[in-house]
Amino acid sequence: MSENRKIEKIDKDKPNINWYPGHMTKAVRMMEENIKLVDLVIEIIDARAPLSSRNPDIDRLAKNKFRLVLMNKSDMADKEENLRWVSYFEEKNIKCVLINSRTKQGINNLDKIIREVCREKIERDKKRGIVKRSIKCMVVGIPNVGKSTFINALSGKASAKTGNKPGVTKGKQWISIKNDFELLDTPGILWPKFEDKSTGVVLALIGSVNDDILQFEELAFSLISELNAKYPGIFKEKLDIDATDEIDILKEYSEKRSLLKAGGEIDVQRGAKMLIDDFRSNKLGYFTLDNIPENQ
Repeated sequence: MSENRKIEKIDKDKPNINWYPGHMTKAVRMMEENIKLVDLVIEIIDARAPLSSRNPDIDRLAKNKFRLVLMNKSDMADKEENLRWVSYFEEKNIKCVLINSRTKQGINNLDKIIREVCREKIERDKKRGIVKRSIKCMVVGIPNVGKSTFINALSGKASAKTGNKPGVTKGKQWISIKNDFELLDTPGILWPKFEDKSTGVVLALIGSVNDDILQFEELAFSLISELNAKYPGIFKEKLDIDATDEIDILKEYSEKRSLLKAGGEIDVQRGAKMLIDDFRSNKLGYFTLDNIPENQ
């Protein structure tokens, strides 16, 4: 009974998640110092959260620079939603491309797209008699969206350090791509405070926040609520779970996974972590958590 009360209490509101370690402050300063050196800012976002995974500070840092948005991990997101989000960015005059850095999907034509986005700069250089100057690009994004994997895919070699957790890249690194481009790899940066709790929850779900600070039961309830709202009936379809309440769904999921404590009590704590792992590995399906803003 005490466990039920605990679950009901933490289920009443979204968890308040913020993660801003000290190295991110240094990373922002480094980007501010180097932005004047680049022609193009390539922003990597997570296709499962195209809005939440955009750091609002990037618009300020990249002011007056050519822009390119790459929706990475597009293979892990809702395919129909991918197309809607590309249209959303295009309507805002922001070139947007779906990519999968691990398989190099969408990478092959990026050299042409980069030249297209920077056409004004290239033509300006030609008028000045400069024909072989490389295009300098700063690659930016929040933690764990795949910036370094993208750079390695584009360069064709392991130029940047990668890892399946946030915070692997700690400092800047210039990488040459043939004779055409130079890429500046930068650390993933969040912002000091999420104004909307939903943003922190979504970023935690996609793995852009350090798992060590998370309460997985709270996060699992938020995941269930998000999926129920946007994909009604998904737990019945994928897991044959009839329950509709977040608490009951997590209990039934944990029971189906045979997660029991000593004495036969259902282990919802382990179930919560496993449910989030299943979401992150697409075992539940392919989802996009963000909704396209209305009237924008």
